[in-house]
Amino acid sequence: MRELLADTGVVFGRCMRSTTRSKTNLFFGMLQPLLFLALFGPLLTRLSLGVDGSSWQAFVPGVIVQLAILGGSYVGLGIIVERGQGVIDRMRVTPVRPAALLLGRTLRDVVQLAVQAALLVLLGLAFGLRAPVAGVLAGFVFVAVLSAALSALSYGLAMNVRTPPEFAAIANTAGMPLMLLSGLLLPMTLAPGWLDGASRFVPFRYTVDAVRQAYLGHYTSGTFAAGAAVTLAFAAVSLAGGAWLFRRGG
Repeated sequence: MRELLADTGVVFGRCMRSTTRSKTNLFFGMLQPLLFLALFGPLLTRLSLGVDGSSWQAFVPGVIVQLAILGGSYVGLGIIVERGQGVIDRMRVTPVRPAALLLGRTLRDVVQLAVQAALLVLLGLAFGLRAPVAGVLAGFVFVAVLSAALSALSYGLAMNVRTPPEFAAIANTAGMPLMLLSGLLLPMTLAPGWLDGASRFVPFRYTVDAVRQAYLGHYTSGTFAAGAAVTLAFAAVSLAGGAWLFRRGG
């Protein structure tokens, strides 16, 4: 275990250095969710969303979960490029444990998305968001768990497709309907009955609803507990599936 942690730290450090050197990727990776917050959020302030709390307490949690979904789902594109350049093959013949190659990258993605989520919350506070500190921290935990799960799954998938366009086609086809059914930007309480029923089969909906409850300070509600349970179960399956796909790909 100690060796695995050390190897994971080495891979994490390499990936973080690569990330911090790419100022363009950092800037544009953060720009889209900030634009959602700044240009879409104010439109909801005078609308009744059918949920407790202010519109910002409903909207900001959706945007940070959206950040985790989008950020985690597409990280596999980078490893396709590295695989084409022979980086993955060279790292596989080193003493670094295979699991560390996945865990180090996943940890980098979690740190990056957590920082971006913190910036989103700060901007939300400037617009009028009010939420308990414990609720905001709970939201970060949900984002971290979800982004780790999706990053691992994304890397596993990327190791089993040949080109970035193929990967993007799969990610877009799977990700778009799941995000639309999750109630990220607008709560599913506004949806017709059939659409609300369909959304209950999407695990991200429970994550979003739980984070919204956390921003209201409702940590003992059934919605919060259900969201935590579903998110952890989804993460466990995704991490296991991503690790299996990562090992068999190449």
